[in-house]
Amino acid sequence: MVGTSSVAPSRPGAGRKRTCCGGGRRGAAFRSAKGSARSGAAGTGGRGGPAAGPRRSHRSAAASPPRPGRGPTPPPPVCTRRRAPRAPPPLRAARPAPVAQHRRALPGQAAAGPGVVMLLRRAAARVPLLRARSGSPGSAGLSRSEPRARQGHGQEEEEEEGCYRLYPGHIPTSPLQKALLAAGSAAMALYDPYRHDMVAVLGETTGCLALPNLRDKMKHHPEGYRILQERPRIRLSTLDMSRLRGLPDGSLGREYVRFLEDNKVSPDTRMPPKFVDDEELAYVIQRYREVHDMMHTLLGMPTNMLGEVVVKWFEAVQTGLPMCVLGAAFGPIHLSARKLQVLATELVPWAIRSGRNASCILNVYYERRWEQPVESLREEIGIFPPPAVRV
Repeated sequence: MVGTSSVAPSRPGAGRKRTCCGGGRRGAAFRSAKGSARSGAAGTGGRGGPAAGPRRSHRSAAASPPRPGRGPTPPPPVCTRRRAPRAPPPLRAARPAPVAQHRRALPGQAAAGPGVVMLLRRAAARVPLLRARSGSPGSAGLSRSEPRARQGHGQEEEEEEGCYRLYPGHIPTSPLQKALLAAGSAAMALYDPYRHDMVAVLGETTGCLALPNLRDKMKHHPEGYRILQERPRIRLSTLDMSRLRGLPDGSLGREYVRFLEDNKVSPDTRMPPKFVDDEELAYVIQRYREVHDMMHTLLGMPTNMLGEVVVKWFEAVQTGLPMCVLGAAFGPIHLSARKLQVLATELVPWAIRSGRNASCILNVYYERRWEQPVESLREEIGIFPPPAVRV
């Protein structure tokens, strides 16, 4: 079987080159028809419309308003106006820090050490400072009404501080603090009767009822009312010591100076009041302390323990101060048996009778009676002559 072929017969036209509308006569006819269609559309404006003239460029199309939904979005307008600089917030004046008031140490405090009484006094002194330090720490974001509130609060603080600071050296205390001060000072005064600072604190913290009664007695007496108005002080700076020494013996001024020199005491050692919450009552108790040595002169009593107890009995009946009552009741525990017998049998009955019979000792203007004899002043006040016993 020479000359035979194993190739399968192909389909008709399979050996010719296949073209996509581009080969042969059909492709040429299709291309010529497409070119004529394009030229016709360009001459008639497309889709059989009238001729629209030359085609517009992109610049002319951008100048005309774009169709809705087509064309570029115009940029947002730029604000060329400059903003005025924001003024800084007004500076608030800083409140001055409270200055702690330093007070002189009382005699004997360094040896005794800070006890309960001193701690209470320091705590009472810090009350207005804590009130002044209170406030919100952040003040940068305050509202406009906040400065007014702060200003009103500051005025209230000033008024409240003015109510508390009644006189120089005044220390405001609560009733509980006064009770603790009274208990502590009473214990210290009983332990050491010569602690004049503790005796003074005891008199101020327990005289809330007796001091108004003494003030009323002074107001209803002509000489006492004058003392309240003029408020004289018995101090070395107000006394003419050379003149008093030149007065005759037996006069009030000469005997008063002799008492000070013999017992080596001074009117300047009297403590100023601190815990009395009334300016006028503070002067009343100050006047009582300054005429205490005058009572020793009129009663003829020295400054030893027996003489102090006798004067305390007289002042307890006269003034009604609890401090005088406690001193008269518990002072004799420091006396000997012989002095206790003299005190109980002769001195205490005489002191009680003289205290009841005498007028108020605060109603005498002693500064105007230096030349008056002591015996004459005793009779005027109502003090009986002291018993002839050795004190």
